[in-house]
Amino acid sequence: MSSILFRNAQLVCPEGGISEGDLLVQGDTIAAIGQVEAPADAEVVDGAGKILAPALIDLGVFAVDKGACRFGGIARVGLMPDQSPVLDDPGIVRRAAVSGKPQLWVHPLAAATQGLKGEDLAEIAINASAGARAIATGRRWIANAGTMRKALLYARDLNLTVVAHAEDGGLADGTVATAGETAARLGLPSAPSIAEPLAIARDLMLAEETGAKLHFRQVTTAAGFDLIRAAKRRGVRVTCGITPAHLLLSDIAISDFRTFARLSPALRDESDRQAALAAVADGTIDVIASGHDPRGPEAKRLPFADAEPGMAGAETLLALSLTLVRDGKLGLDRLFALLAANPAKILGLESGALKPGLPADLIVLDPETPWVIDARRMNARAGNTPFDRLPTQGRVLRLYKGGALV
Repeated sequence: MSSILFRNAQLVCPEGGISEGDLLVQGDTIAAIGQVEAPADAEVVDGAGKILAPALIDLGVFAVDKGACRFGGIARVGLMPDQSPVLDDPGIVRRAAVSGKPQLWVHPLAAATQGLKGEDLAEIAINASAGARAIATGRRWIANAGTMRKALLYARDLNLTVVAHAEDGGLADGTVATAGETAARLGLPSAPSIAEPLAIARDLMLAEETGAKLHFRQVTTAAGFDLIRAAKRRGVRVTCGITPAHLLLSDIAISDFRTFARLSPALRDESDRQAALAAVADGTIDVIASGHDPRGPEAKRLPFADAEPGMAGAETLLALSLTLVRDGKLGLDRLFALLAANPAKILGLESGALKPGLPADLIVLDPETPWVIDARRMNARAGNTPFDRLPTQGRVLRLYKGGALV
């Protein structure tokens, strides 16, 4: 059994803070942490004061890009069901689950409804047995409350989380921006931000009544965060996520009609962005994910209202999230809870932390290395990012999946 001993690194454990010490990997698992005696056959890696942390688990990607994940320190992804074909069949789910191995483990989120049409339930139990780690509504909200309730009930009985999109389709369908000064000045079809809390309120009531686990993939409004906070205080089994784009950008970013900033949900106004930062700091937000949804020029080089929403986010997820640490919004251990430990819990994975017995999914990180985000040089299948040309800091030096250097 091969062994790797990491020395002289700062160990960042989402549940145990930051410490200096050694970490021993034997085979594909973490064997020991602390002051460790090196086995005779161990490869010794000098961390040189750099950070050793759990590899990222990116919950809710729309495409599997191995190169982008390698660059961003991502070892596992939760794949959304919005694929071609849709992940609503056990054969398709099983194929997705093995598609990235061994370097990248893909955990499919099976469609909650057949074809993601929001009508008839998919074969949830069969898809779970085929490897689905959760079920998801996809890019859209399930408008029929009865259908959503049935999905929550089935998921509860199977101990699965329902990953939901939080926008009332009656208000948001056919729109491309958040209603407000920016959208009005640009003449863009827009939806009021209340479309999000309307959807959240209904689904929270259903989750509370059924006792199911519910995760809102992205919550981006002050009213939405208030509802999540109140539900958590009542004991509702709810979690929520957000992307760096909605933490760092407001709707002002679309002022030049730049389609790289055409996202779903749309960028919000500055007051909502500030509310999102407060929600990260107070623990309301459980997950930061990339929302990785690369779109080629045929989908982005169009008038803003005709362009497809989405951004390439896997490569920039960690570097942009480190901004929150530098700005004093949260500590490094809390950041890796948002990027690794909490996504693992939601997906039911024994991963995302530095503990003996867990998979040796690790990154060596230099948080100070400067680099410039360049859409033209991204490893993703397309480089559409609203952060193009932005100077940033934080580079993954090494990524290990199950103890093997990727």
